Amino acid sequence: MQTVASKTSRNVGADHADGPRLLADIGGTNARFALEPGPGRIESVKTLPAADYKEFTDAVQAYLKLAGNPPVRHAVVDIANPVQGDQIKMTNHDWAFSIEAARRLLGFDTLLVVNDFTALSMAVPQLKPADLWQIGGGVAEPDQPIGVVGAGTGLGVGGLVRGDGRWLPLASEGGHVAFAPANAREVAVLQYGWKTYEHLSAERLVSGPGLEMIHRALLAIDGHPEQELKAAQIVEQGLQQGDAPCKETIDLFCSMLGTVAADLALTLGSLGGIYIGGGVVPHLGDYFERSPFRARFENKGRMSVVTRKIPTYVITAEYPAFIGVSAILDDGLRA
Repeated sequence: MQTVASKTSRNVGADHADGPRLLADIGGTNARFALEPGPGRIESVKTLPAADYKEFTDAVQAYLKLAGNPPVRHAVVDIANPVQGDQIKMTNHDWAFSIEAARRLLGFDTLLVVNDFTALSMAVPQLKPADLWQIGGGVAEPDQPIGVVGAGTGLGVGGLVRGDGRWLPLASEGGHVAFAPANAREVAVLQYGWKTYEHLSAERLVSGPGLEMIHRALLAIDGHPEQELKAAQIVEQGLQQGDAPCKETIDLFCSMLGTVAADLALTLGSLGGIYIGGGVVPHLGDYFERSPFRARFENKGRMSVVTRKIPTYVITAEYPAFIGVSAILDDGLRA
């Protein structure tokens, strides 16, 4: 159910002849929906809490009702989950469904489901300079592989390679690779995590819930009383109130993200740049530019000469996933 190609740009035009298209971006926390009445026109954006709906199709129906029950025939969904075959069972939420059964229940002619970072990757070539915030130096080389990484409820990883005159996405579950500590402090965090998880993936630490685990680990390592702070509280107390354990938590998170991004860059040969999505980094604001992220990204031993040349960008577009899924559906319908 995945399409693998997209144009690098789309022209805004008249209405689609077959009616408005439904676009959806499904994460572990929120389900975002939009309508695309014509190419490049993304409208009626709404965010619904995923926990409020028992089934994926319940959330779709609720959105369509809010949007006035438009005559949708074609829909595309990106989801924070592997997409292999017809059966979907979410990793970070309790929704499970058959794509074909959902299509029939919703009455659509087309329902495409793709991984969320496949969608975000496909959006990257279409982003404008105003949609990006460069962190550190480096210059992207044209038509070279691109890496995409983002921390939210989980850790998403994707990529793009150029072939046959178009961009091809690389489906990935790279967020589940083993966490790689870079110093003694991170080793101590790893050892703390091993008390709960036999396999401590990068996602367990480089994510919103990961911020919370790092904070708990630091308190335990340093002998402080336990605290159960949410990610947003850690960011506020660390950056606004000067709380030392919270500030160190944020610094470790940014360093660990730098490791993940650099490993991805070297694995893919991402001379076209590394692009950072997800909901966590934007909440760090301007601090992210001053954080240890870029220094850690460049610190790759003998390969530092390579990573120093690779630019890293934060994606600042409001709804980049919709740009990607729109292109995927358009290409799917043309195939």
